[in-house]
Amino acid sequence: MYKQILVPVDGSETSLKALDSAISLAKESGGKIRVVHVLEQLAYLSFDPYGSYSADVLKAVQESGDKIVSDAVARVQSAGVAADSRVIDKFGALLADAVAEVANEWHADLIVLGTHGRRGMGRLLLGSGAEQVIRFAPVPVLVIRANAPP
Repeated sequence: MYKQILVPVDGSETSLKALDSAISLAKESGGKIRVVHVLEQLAYLSFDPYGSYSADVLKAVQESGDKIVSDAVARVQSAGVAADSRVIDKFGALLADAVAEVANEWHADLIVLGTHGRRGMGRLLLGSGAEQVIRFAPVPVLVIRANAPP
């Protein structure tokens, strides 16, 4: 059924719940998982007084992204499922656009992602990455809520 499952992760418990759901689906279908992490756009806004980007901040963000995906891939592989990863590092890339692009390039059958389920002001101020991914996704999306049972 789902042979190529794409899982955006950010290192949060919610994204790990989504990853665990994807692992279960991949086991049932004999599928594989691609873990993807999109580097925070805000990291590019950190600059010194002369207008150049802070190399230290960018390096820290990149190292954090690399660790997030390597930990996620290790989790998938320890469950006996094939996995690889991709870190998206494009200035100005929106989460939804980056995820849709990887889904198209990799020919994903399904995207599994977590949502914090924010409402009201929290959603207004922070936005909804899951909602954006759903709108732009070229394939079905399975959304796992933060408070969903395991």
